[in-house]
Amino acid sequence: MRRIDNAGDIQAGLAALTASDERLARAIALAGPVPLRRKPPGFAALAEIILSQMVSKASAAALWRKLEAATGGIDPQTILALSPEASRAAGLSRAKTETLARVSEAVISGQLDLDHLCAIDGKQAISAMTAIKGVGPWTAEVYLLFCAGHPDVFPAGDVALQSAAAHALELNERPSPRVLSGLAEPWSPWRGVAARLLWAYYARVMRRDATPLGD
Repeated sequence: MRRIDNAGDIQAGLAALTASDERLARAIALAGPVPLRRKPPGFAALAEIILSQMVSKASAAALWRKLEAATGGIDPQTILALSPEASRAAGLSRAKTETLARVSEAVISGQLDLDHLCAIDGKQAISAMTAIKGVGPWTAEVYLLFCAGHPDVFPAGDVALQSAAAHALELNERPSPRVLSGLAEPWSPWRGVAARLLWAYYARVMRRDATPLGD
């Protein structure tokens, strides 16, 4: 499976999408540069994605700074050592605190190998991640997109992607996750690039914060 590792991979995906859907060709022309947005795999990357669930980019960044200050360095051990009072002081909701703790325990026990997940089939990786309570499909899919460079993952539950698709594809309403997933099927095997394109479109054409939102 070809990974999305560099700007050349993005361009190859955009070329294929242009050929497969003329509506995307228009979106590509309007969106401007499509960022790669790759991150090293591991606990810190997944923790950052969990913090960004259902909040804006600015809010997620603020949570990260507070958590980093509270822990002295974000890893499974420091997360589990964090007191409930310190978690609240860092601005974490109970749900986020509990999810981070479960992920930490799974990583320490070996149940969750975040590097290995980047090397296996996407559906298998998503299944392994979503087996942990609090880690939904969106979290797993965003991790595989940006940490594994998976070329064909598409987080249809992402609100920004839904809004961008409605605007770019000239739909009458914002599509549901199921409808958007169906619309994205013809973009395979480059749905990971299509997601990046629509986030870029959302940021530039719709003038909104393009942080993925989901779960």
